[in-house]
Amino acid sequence: MSWENILNYQIFELGDFKLLIGNLFAAVIIIITTWFFISILKRGIIKPRFIIDKIESKRRMSIFLIFKYFIWVISFIIILEVIGVDITVLVFGSTALLVGLGLGLQNIFKDLISGLFLLFEGTIKLGDIIEVDNVVGKVMGINLRSSQILTREDVVFIIPNSKFVSEKVVNWTRNQEYIRFSVYLDIAYGSDIDLVYSCLNKSMQESSLILKEPSSFVRLIDFGDSSLKFEMVFWSKEVFIIENIKSDLRKLVYKKLIENNIEIPFPQRDINIKGLKKIAVEE
Repeated sequence: MSWENILNYQIFELGDFKLLIGNLFAAVIIIITTWFFISILKRGIIKPRFIIDKIESKRRMSIFLIFKYFIWVISFIIILEVIGVDITVLVFGSTALLVGLGLGLQNIFKDLISGLFLLFEGTIKLGDIIEVDNVVGKVMGINLRSSQILTREDVVFIIPNSKFVSEKVVNWTRNQEYIRFSVYLDIAYGSDIDLVYSCLNKSMQESSLILKEPSSFVRLIDFGDSSLKFEMVFWSKEVFIIENIKSDLRKLVYKKLIENNIEIPFPQRDINIKGLKKIAVEE
């Protein structure tokens, strides 16, 4: 049996459609070629190369994903043509089915379109620290339909992309690498203000995860009912573990306040009862 006969051998037939070994072999070649081309494209985009070097790394991944999905769609259409499927007939013949599926899967389509917006706009990128639905996490993956968010508790949330488009989302790392944070505390009236400022400033300076520039500072923000209210303002790049940084800072502050006999007050109330006669207590 010659190669021509093998390639023209019919595997099965369905109406006017005939699947030949040669066509199936060509489809496999297209899949392998597409996969190989995408692998080369990924290395060319992700790793710094010429113009790509000027684009930040997070943005490169979004660019790659756009190309990846587009190339696979084109490859899929070519494969259908190669194996003998008439795309025009397939589209027009299934219009009613597509309409029905569109109504039933409109949320999925909404997520897919939102995914494309995310990839094109680049408002959310891999590695960004975001807050959505009161959940703070790091973006670990952006796909067409959904994205993966890793929370501070090491829990992975799968969030539909439509949420990022239609709802309020806070991107903590959008504009710059470092973010400003605050820690509040109360100090008892009568304390040495200058000594309090010194203790708080030294605590922030001793924390290795608090930036030296911009400089951290302390301010007296209010006179409370039973205490002076202070705010410690600082900047840090470690947004994802900021609660741990705040915890360590409070620990440093507490030690310094104890060392300098500075009191942290607690709420107190004096209750005076009027009109109550003295009650004799007999032993």
